[in-house]
Amino acid sequence: MTEAARVLALLAERGQTLAVAESLTGGLVAAELTGVPGASAVLRGSVTAYATDLKRELLAVDPTLLEERGAVDSDVARQMATGVRGLLGADWGIATTGVAGPAAQDGQPVGTVHVALAGPDGTEKTAVLRLNGGRAEIRKESVRSVLALLLDEILATARAQDTEQNGGN
Repeated sequence: MTEAARVLALLAERGQTLAVAESLTGGLVAAELTGVPGASAVLRGSVTAYATDLKRELLAVDPTLLEERGAVDSDVARQMATGVRGLLGADWGIATTGVAGPAAQDGQPVGTVHVALAGPDGTEKTAVLRLNGGRAEIRKESVRSVLALLLDEILATARAQDTEQNGGN
């Protein structure tokens, strides 16, 4: 079972939904998710905000943050995840932003990627990736990484709930 299929199955079991915000991956995360039969039970939709102004206008990323740090930043990724979650009315939001190449962007070298999630109860997580390879490899690994980040968080939340339900034993 792929990471996308595992994420979708776990969220379906919980009755939760997912929204995706993408920049450098340009729709690849949504494509990976929608490639799984039954994805529509969980996936609310996606926003590909490739241009920086769309991150601000559609996903409510702080304009000062974008001006000061550029679009390739962990806080930008976190705000994208939070923004898409609110915009599309989902329980979880995930986001990708970074530099796939061929040239550096916002002072960040090729292969710098930030992935993030925002979930119920104010859950927020980010990860910074330093990836090697060409444009296609960087984008593919970015997809895998954001789905892995979400999968790890879902599994950690499930373990914590099991511990609480079993009295901490």
